[in-house]
Amino acid sequence: MSKKLIIITGSPWVGKTTVAEKLFELYENSAFFDGDWAWCVNPFSLDDPRLPSSYKTMSFVLSNYLNQNFDYVVFSSVYVIGEKTREIILNGITAKDYKTVFFALKCSEKSLIERHRIRGDKNEVTFEWLRFPAHPGDYVIDTDNKTPEQIASEIKSIVDQFV
Repeated sequence: MSKKLIIITGSPWVGKTTVAEKLFELYENSAFFDGDWAWCVNPFSLDDPRLPSSYKTMSFVLSNYLNQNFDYVVFSSVYVIGEKTREIILNGITAKDYKTVFFALKCSEKSLIERHRIRGDKNEVTFEWLRFPAHPGDYVIDTDNKTPEQIASEIKSIVDQFV
């Protein structure tokens, strides 16, 4: 069996981190990394000129997990929605012999508003991220009316098809 790098992306509040945590718990010999941990700053801004330095951190941590022979590495991040950023992070990974499987989580605007409200986030809700198209080859999962456990199981059933 080859190692799997499972990348979960999507809009803020779509459930990336929660689903990734649930998925990580379903696999033995697994590691989990949330892209938010690589750039946790106050104030946060996508226009911060220092933000690209976090991509090196993401590549390094993912490389480290893959090189330590974890069978499954689960990575959740809003950053890998953008093609250029995705390329930078993936090209920075030094590990060899692993399969990458991408998942894009989606939900309705109504669900996004409700999740934002429940979370109590102080940031303004935006639908811009929902409109980003999935990359060719990404598995798109609609998270509306599903629990994080159901979504994690759905992802696992897809990943388990890869040898």
